[in-house]
Amino acid sequence: MLTEERYREILQWVAQRGSATVAELTALLGSSESTVRRDLTALHRMGKLIKVHGGATALENSYVASEDEVSVRHGQNTGEKRRIAAYAAGLIGGGDFCYIDAGTTTEMLVDALQEREAVYVTNGVVHAQKLAQKGCRTVLLGGEVRAVTDGIVGGEALAALGCYHFTKGFFGANGIGLQGGFSTPDLREAQVKEAALLHCGEAFVLADPSKFGKLSSVTFADLGDAAIVTTRLGDRRYAEKTTVWEVDTL
Repeated sequence: MLTEERYREILQWVAQRGSATVAELTALLGSSESTVRRDLTALHRMGKLIKVHGGATALENSYVASEDEVSVRHGQNTGEKRRIAAYAAGLIGGGDFCYIDAGTTTEMLVDALQEREAVYVTNGVVHAQKLAQKGCRTVLLGGEVRAVTDGIVGGEALAALGCYHFTKGFFGANGIGLQGGFSTPDLREAQVKEAALLHCGEAFVLADPSKFGKLSSVTFADLGDAAIVTTRLGDRRYAEKTTVWEVDTL
């Protein structure tokens, strides 16, 4: 494979996943570790990615201005999302009063959870249906349904959230950045996320590696405001800002 072809493959892989290890890229390219390391050094010097110990991460604050429909996102990074969701489901106990944010990874959390004695509040229309079908005590926030995410937004939802005190909250994010914190493209979604998170004793953002190093339109929380549950962390600087659980290493 020519050098430029390797560069293109590396950048595409890192952009899609947020990070990559030397071992992953060696398998992807069919090249030696020394070749991959040289390529990463070259791309780092060109300002195309950030070389870190054992691999590389996407450039910080790669901008995400739009979001895919739910049907599209269901097919993205599915295996990683399921592992993250399964771990997060195990954090819920019988005495918990939980908030579950709209989103595909949090929907997989609903699919995975076994705890039916907890009480659940959500702004996810599909989430509420699935929780009720499981026999869980479920509260669906009122307001306007945003079609892109099937999430409830607006003043009615914000007013309701002000009355609650959650033991745990589980959230999605479109971007996670060292400077930009947790972000999402839509202002109304961000307002609901922020309001719910402020009323959580413990907050967890469920995110596959592709979300790291990304910045979306509206920040709804700083990194220190919530723990992160992911499969693996390419950039250790995030672990210096907040608690990070890497489910593939546990």
